[in-house]
Amino acid sequence: MAPVINGRLLFNQLPNGLPEPGKTTVYDTCETIDLETAPLNGGILVKTLVLSIDPYLRGRMRDPSIKSYAPPFLPSQPLDNYGVGLVLRSERSSFKQGDHIYGRLPFQQYIVMPAAAAEQYTVLNNDTGLPWTAYVGICGMPGQTAHHGWREFSKVKAGETVFVTSAAGPVGATVIQIAKADGLKVIASAGSDEKVAFIKSLGADVAFNYKTENTREVLAREGPIDVYWDGVGGETFEAAIGAASVGARFIECGMITAYNGGEPYYVKNLLYIVGKQLRISGFIVTSLHQAHLSHFYETFPKLVKEGKIKYKEDVTKGLEHAGHVIVDVLTGRNKGKSVILVGEE
Repeated sequence: MAPVINGRLLFNQLPNGLPEPGKTTVYDTCETIDLETAPLNGGILVKTLVLSIDPYLRGRMRDPSIKSYAPPFLPSQPLDNYGVGLVLRSERSSFKQGDHIYGRLPFQQYIVMPAAAAEQYTVLNNDTGLPWTAYVGICGMPGQTAHHGWREFSKVKAGETVFVTSAAGPVGATVIQIAKADGLKVIASAGSDEKVAFIKSLGADVAFNYKTENTREVLAREGPIDVYWDGVGGETFEAAIGAASVGARFIECGMITAYNGGEPYYVKNLLYIVGKQLRISGFIVTSLHQAHLSHFYETFPKLVKEGKIKYKEDVTKGLEHAGHVIVDVLTGRNKGKSVILVGEE
């Protein structure tokens, strides 16, 4: 077989504010690969099928000297994130041709994975027959974030009230459904009337557009809140503190208002954390895998297949469009879990 183009999305330069496709990220088609003869050296050859686009990718577009929980992207190297790939060839006994694997994949069409690196990937069973895109969304890292964080930190009792932000996103939308199954009243916010309609369809008792309704007024009317699921931070975090009941649990999984620079919002009522005896828990999903991942895979794909947990996807075909989709996610223009369809089986 003649060599084929191996398209890649490269990290080109540090952004100032929002990333700019063509500057921050560049789609490159200079590399080729012969799929039949490329040496594997004991590893595996993988074709990328789908890649996830998530807000936290912005935090990895930083100077390497700045420390964080996720490693920075390196100049002139492909971005990477959670994805699903198809094993085309294998020299590892733990993988066979035709296996589908899940884990962090570089943003490129084909990857030769060294033996040691290959072992970090999970072979997906998918006996429910869900589309592979689901395994980077509701049955992947976003779904795991909702599942793990809720099980670990919510400590709920039926009849309590939860406030969910970024509620139309893949994490928030899943939290709504978990909370309703646990018997909670759900207050949820999103940034457009279309998204508000979506979160209402998931069962939110109170759904509002934070751009046209005042969050503090809604919480004053519908609260107090016993659990706060935070994906935005800033002024909304401050409003949640003000509306919290004594002993409320704050689950901090993201702060998108701080991702793109600009003047930070300084929360003015932090003293209430003491007086209200709030429990504030920040977490990274991978730190909770040992306690909760087995339960997730045992239960979530089945619930999704049965329609007991619903989800919405925003699928874009073509790796060359990934830079634009990252911006869409950071500005809220996506209308579901953003996924890049890189290749067909």
